Amino acid sequence: MTNAEVLERIHRGVIVSCQALPDEPLYGYHFMGKLAFAAKEGGAVGIRANTVSDIIDIKKEVDLPVIGIIKSVYDDSDVYITPTMAEIDALAESGVEIIALDATDRPRPNGGDLDTLFKAARAKYPNQLFMADCSCFEDCKHAAELGFDLVGTTLCGYTEKTRGTAIPSYELLDRITTELSVPVIAEGGVWERGQLQKVFSYPVHAAVIGTAITRPRDITRRFVEAIS
Repeated sequence: MTNAEVLERIHRGVIVSCQALPDEPLYGYHFMGKLAFAAKEGGAVGIRANTVSDIIDIKKEVDLPVIGIIKSVYDDSDVYITPTMAEIDALAESGVEIIALDATDRPRPNGGDLDTLFKAARAKYPNQLFMADCSCFEDCKHAAELGFDLVGTTLCGYTEKTRGTAIPSYELLDRITTELSVPVIAEGGVWERGQLQKVFSYPVHAAVIGTAITRPRDITRRFVEAIS
């Protein structure tokens, strides 16, 4: 697929995040590939995935565009979504259609910064689509200025400066879709059909739903807490 075809395929659709961390029951054993297949059968237009191994499994099961990330923890930085060129290189090698990375203004591992990393990544992979995982309007605006192909609300509510923000943040979606011209991916906090409908009342390019679809432990806990 060309980049234009990728963007067209996900336009105004639901992207399902199929991820499991090592402490979760569905980690490993090719579960993410099967979850992605189920998501496609349900009408998903794309998949968001963590780790090269999961991306490979997913691509064996579905032909949908994949937003790829690698979550890596470094002692000297709070940034963990595709934080360095090492993760970008691994994702590019996997053939993933879109590479997403933390685009907040937080310090990166080894004293790095977003501007330097992204400029190097764009130079090395000029034909790769890049998505900026942002926490606030300023992040989105800066990412658009740097040349990211898409900006997402992924980290709203998950950084120190946005902690406590109710998600989905309709105020943020309203502002970035009004003031910026870059395609917007709404991500974070969608649990109900009504929330998704409200998200799509804004001119977002697509929306990502994760936990509410692909994390049965969290889904079960949410129902149990309702009667506790």
